[in-house]
Order: sequence, then C-alpha cells, then structure tokens
Amino acid sequence: AASDILDAVRAALKRPPLPKEQERELEGRMETPPRNPLPGRANLAHRQQVDLFIAEAERVNATVARVEDLAGAAAAVASYLADNGLPGVLRVTTSPALGKIPWSERAALKVAEGKAEPSDPVGVSSAFAGVAETGTLVVASGPDNPTSLCFLPDTHIVVVAASAIVGTYEETWRLLPGQGGGGDFMPRNVIWITGPSRTADIEQTILLGAHGPRRLLIVLVDKAG
Repeated sequence: AASDILDAVRAALKRPPLPKEQERELEGRMETPPRNPLPGRANLAHRQQVDLFIAEAERVNATVARVEDLAGAAAAVASYLADNGLPGVLRVTTSPALGKIPWSERAALKVAEGKAEPSDPVGVSSAFAGVAETGTLVVASGPDNPTSLCFLPDTHIVVVAASAIVGTYEETWRLLPGQGGGGDFMPRNVIWITGPSRTADIEQTILLGAHGPRRLLIVLVDKAG
C-alpha cells in the first residue's frame, strides 16, 4: 500500500521511478537512521544525570521527593499532600511498576485505581523515563497508565525510577517500545511533562495550571525493583 501511494505521488509529480540502487540506499537509511548530534551538557555519568534531572525539574517549579524504594513513595506522597493542605484522595495508575506501593499503610490516603475523572483532586502516574537535560518526565500511555491522570487532576504525582533517567530526548525515543526498546508498537500517546502546566499568554506573566495540573510532585525511586 505504501509503495502504491508513493508511486501515485511520483506519477503526479511526473518524476521517473527511482533507480534500484538509490531505492535500496533510502530503505537502508530508514531501517538504520543516522544518529543526530547530542547536547554535551547531559553527557554525564548516570549519577550526575540524576542530579541534573532533579535540578532542572525544580527549576521549572516541580517538587522532587527522592526515596529509597516504593515503600517510601507512599510516605512521600502523604507528606507532600499534608504539607500543602491538599486532600489525600488519589486516583492512581494500575501500572505493574507501581504495584508494590503500600498505599494501605497510609491511613490518611484514600486511593482508587483507574482513569481520572474531572472531580479527582490528585492523580498518580508512572513515568517511562526522565530526561536529565530538561528535567522532563516521559509518560507512556496504556490501559494501566491512562493519559487522563496527567491532565485532569489539579495535582499530578509521577513516580519514576532513578534507573530510568537518561541524558537526552533522543535516548528516550530509542528506548520506547517499537523504537528499539522492545515490543512491536509505540504507545498511543507519549506525554512529555516539564513542570506544572503553565502559560504566559496574559501580559507575559507565568500562570501555573493553565491547561492542566498546577502542581507536580516527582517521586524519584532509587530502588524501584
């Protein structure tokens, strides 16, 4: 089907068919695309990449809580909500990556699973990766990690493993399913989150929460396994 479409476009442009040698060359470039230059600022040892990720995330108004393991994630979430006077009512992902978080040990938290509703005050997602160069979270959608958790609640909490921090955007794309990271297909949505939602459309004044969550808590887990 792709060949038929391209042949039709070529005919409409009155261009002759490509020589076989050139066609094979183009197919080879598509199968093994050349690597782009990568920014040097994120070309660091992994520990330094994690430090850079934290610094960049905090620079864009995210809060970062670093915990040793998933057992500490529930405590960090409960503390953050209590410290900011926020309700302890959570809508959480069912991602297997977060299945070991002991929410039930925190009596102050009321937890429900599944996709977010407009009335949910707090949503908890699992991040596929974090990008050190900009402090960006990468959330891959799926049945167990609904995109609504990223947009509807006023407070968004994202749990990411320290081992999932990479240097650059380009590295992240290569790790995604269907792009070299295993699996046949890309996720339907790949959401890149750099700090809380914001706009400066009104008199060039930064306003948080313009198009989504006004608060972002990143729970960085050193031992997520």
